[in-house]
Amino acid sequence: MGNGSLMVKLILLCSLWAVTSLATAAEFKIGYVNAVKVIEEAPQGEAALKKLEAEFAPRDKQIVEMQNKLKQLEQELEKNALVLKDAEHRSKEFEAVTLKRDLRRATQEFREDYNLRRNEELAALQKIVQKTIAEIARQESYDLILESAVYAGPKVDITDKILKRLGKK
Repeated sequence: MGNGSLMVKLILLCSLWAVTSLATAAEFKIGYVNAVKVIEEAPQGEAALKKLEAEFAPRDKQIVEMQNKLKQLEQELEKNALVLKDAEHRSKEFEAVTLKRDLRRATQEFREDYNLRRNEELAALQKIVQKTIAEIARQESYDLILESAVYAGPKVDITDKILKRLGKK
């Protein structure tokens, strides 16, 4: 009879531990934020994108002008190949080669500078988003907020709350 009584006590003890664990888990408040959606939809992100476009528009325009000039020069060379004098033809070919090199360099520098500035703006936006998430976590007594999950149900998804706080209507 001692073994059966011990088994019942053990089962009761395990059941009590499971109930206590469930009660503790129920007090744990978890949230989930879709960080990609927040970055894409936050008004601060849209403002940063417009700022970048304005900042880089003159350089973009310059590159487009260079592309058009090169295209026009190549068409002129092709069209007038038989009519142009040898020296003039070589001069225009040299001009085209130089313009291609300058265009390639300008395009590469544009991309590098744009990516650098975009990353700076993205980092600033991420700081704002992190600060907003932390504020909501403290104000609403969250124990844990995740930005990455295999699955997050609608009860824990606070993405729209973050967007609303950031000013999206």
